[in-house]
Amino acid sequence: MRADRLVSLVLLLRRHGRLSAAALARELEVSTRTVLRDIEALSAAGVPVYAERGRHGGFALLPGFRTELTGLNADEALALLVAGSRRGAQAFGLGSALASAMLKVVDALPDSYRATAAGAAERLLIDPETDLLSRRLVDEEVPDAIAAEILRAVFAGHKLQIHYAAVDQPPKWRTVDPIGLVTIRDRGYLLATRSGADRTYRLSRVLAAKELPEPAQRPDRVDLDRAWQERSKRFRTGGDQVTVLVRLHPARREDLVGTALAVLAEEPDSDGWLRLEVTFQDTRHAEWALWQLSTSAEALAPQWLRTSLRNRAAAIATRYGASS
Repeated sequence: MRADRLVSLVLLLRRHGRLSAAALARELEVSTRTVLRDIEALSAAGVPVYAERGRHGGFALLPGFRTELTGLNADEALALLVAGSRRGAQAFGLGSALASAMLKVVDALPDSYRATAAGAAERLLIDPETDLLSRRLVDEEVPDAIAAEILRAVFAGHKLQIHYAAVDQPPKWRTVDPIGLVTIRDRGYLLATRSGADRTYRLSRVLAAKELPEPAQRPDRVDLDRAWQERSKRFRTGGDQVTVLVRLHPARREDLVGTALAVLAEEPDSDGWLRLEVTFQDTRHAEWALWQLSTSAEALAPQWLRTSLRNRAAAIATRYGASS
């Protein structure tokens, strides 16, 4: 919306002091011509923006022009800035809105808080794109137009049509009653009902969405945390999932937990190792996960998994034991 862009333009100038039309265009993701038109609109509305000519010129605001935000202390501002650095908003298509909100928060802080909060936020990194082994953490992007349509239906309480691509199935249109949105590990999910039955849809698999005018059939209040827990439990106990009993070195616990669907039980073993009962998506998932842990883990049950891992290890030993 143009009004939001005009506010963002003013706040960018407040924060940086002076910016060229090209720099403003990059920040606002618009053309230079659009920036020049916006500058003219701001001037006509009485905002004291002026142009500085020359090699290092650009646009700036007269000193002292600002908005005010009262009642926010340095710690509260820091909390907002840190929260704004999380990637969860991307799952709901709110990344640009969040960036704009953070810009407004920083600009509206009193001078005594602004430098402290912004400087402290620079010292905290939440959810970087790669881990210590340089493994890239893959984000699931949802097009803004699709995310916006879903959000409108969720907030308005209207029925929603989605063109959904389920695993190993051709995409098809579905009409659902949206209940709420959940993000976990930077993946977004739509909780809904369809013909009265609970349904969970991954947002990255929604190819198109359309808010309908009809009201959704859903309760006035919802406990999303409880609803998610119930659906997670049903997911963990259904399909082709397998349960495995594992002895594990404590140093590799997070590696196992990070790939398993769920940890059903956990207790220390007599030698300091851990004994865990975990579930995997299927037999291939279980074999792959235990193989990655090498000698730091031992599958105790079921027997077919022990046999499969032994056969794989024997094949590797034979391959590398042969003379060249």
